[in-house]
Amino acid sequence: MRGTVPGLASPHPIGRTLPAMYQDDDLTRRLVAALDEVLAPVCAVLDNLPAYLDPHLAPPDFAAWLAGWVGLPDAAGPRALTAGAAALHARRGTPGGMAAYLTLACGVPVAVRDSGGCAWSADADGALPGDDEPWLEVTVDGDAALSARAQELVAAVKPAHVPHAVRVGGRT
Repeated sequence: MRGTVPGLASPHPIGRTLPAMYQDDDLTRRLVAALDEVLAPVCAVLDNLPAYLDPHLAPPDFAAWLAGWVGLPDAAGPRALTAGAAALHARRGTPGGMAAYLTLACGVPVAVRDSGGCAWSADADGALPGDDEPWLEVTVDGDAALSARAQELVAAVKPAHVPHAVRVGGRT
């Protein structure tokens, strides 16, 4: 949360821009000095805006806001998720995209298998790829402590109509 910073000087003090007759008035000088104190952090943020928009450099509360801004369901996740959001969104809903997201979010390798498939055929009556009933299986290399987190993350990123099973360390 941005706020006032004691002792932070304004790079553009308002008092210097006042007409001479107001610069001599003590009340006016104190009033604009108070405004300078309130506006100094705003100037500091604007001067450092590129750093605020870089998920690796942004303050923790701002990094969480950035994660929500780019549409990630887990705003408290690692900064690498926010930095790679565009690439993750391009692969969203695919097994590879889910594996990449879950690997970054959980911090351990994740394998994803599903019932879907894609194929091309010159024969209109060719067999369809995949299974008739949708399913998703996610295997997380980790311990049981990851189970609840992995369940929550999978539910957030998988297609809503597909039932899923999460295996942690090879167990369901």
